[in-house]
Amino acid sequence: MTSATRSPDTVTLHIPFRLVKRGGRKEMHLPANAQVRRKIDDTLIKALARAFRWKKMLESGEFATVGELAEREGIAPSYLARLLRLALLAPDIVETVLEGRQGVDVTLAKLPETLPAAWAEQREMLKG
Repeated sequence: MTSATRSPDTVTLHIPFRLVKRGGRKEMHLPANAQVRRKIDDTLIKALARAFRWKKMLESGEFATVGELAEREGIAPSYLARLLRLALLAPDIVETVLEGRQGVDVTLAKLPETLPAAWAEQREMLKG
């Protein structure tokens, strides 16, 4: 660009998307071929960290039961047991979550109550 070239006052960007109403809110949907950088799911990562910490505490014998550990943590045993199952996820699924590459449907709230024990079945269920 030379000093004689004048820059435009307005720049127009075209971003292909469509708005879709879901319940009482609007969501932005990008085309299928659009590359989207996923956001790190802090809630899911925190839950994973807690699950692995609790698993270690139970395996080390620091706490004998889930109920005992839940009491110490000040949470319901059922909630602790629900999160504790995350420590049984396949290592590559955990890595995918930590890097923010999981599917949009892989969130703490949307994870099924029971996950298969077999890692191949987990991968199939959590494809995103």
